[in-house]
Amino acid sequence: MIYVALLRGINVGGNNKIPMKELKKTFEKRELKSVTTYINSGNVAFEFEARENEDLELLLNQAILEDFQLDISVMIRSMNEYEKLMERLPEHWKNDSDMKSEVLFLSEPFDGEETLEELTIKPGIDTVLYVPGAILWSVDRKNVTKSGLMKIVGTKLYKQMTIRNVNTTRKIYEIMKSIQTNT
Repeated sequence: MIYVALLRGINVGGNNKIPMKELKKTFEKRELKSVTTYINSGNVAFEFEARENEDLELLLNQAILEDFQLDISVMIRSMNEYEKLMERLPEHWKNDSDMKSEVLFLSEPFDGEETLEELTIKPGIDTVLYVPGAILWSVDRKNVTKSGLMKIVGTKLYKQMTIRNVNTTRKIYEIMKSIQTNT
């Protein structure tokens, strides 16, 4: 099965530095196949035949702790989960000079439509959708400073998610499909 690991808070502001080449080796040492990293923010697509009841997030969290002495949150999404997210991600959403569009990947205890109630969503400014495993958020660049998205930083919820822009999210999906095609 194809998966992606989304690491939270690595290589940000000079903190929690993990070279992608070394991270790839860490995954390969744990019997993961076709390991492919994408950009420095901790996106790792791979193939793995999970054994029954194996906790992949725990396995990779412990591997990173052992190899880098960093306690990093790792979120896993299967190809099936990722495909469902991509089906709901509006095609016209971009992350460019006109639009800021983000995917807020949620950890298990916060993964539910009721999480939207904890957000400050500004009508007419923010467009927000819940999909299983994530919140999709878009705002025109000219309104970014008015957006409720900026109010999420530092909250309890913020600490239970990892964020990728839609361009990165789409690229990760392309990498996952490529791995699937080559297996």
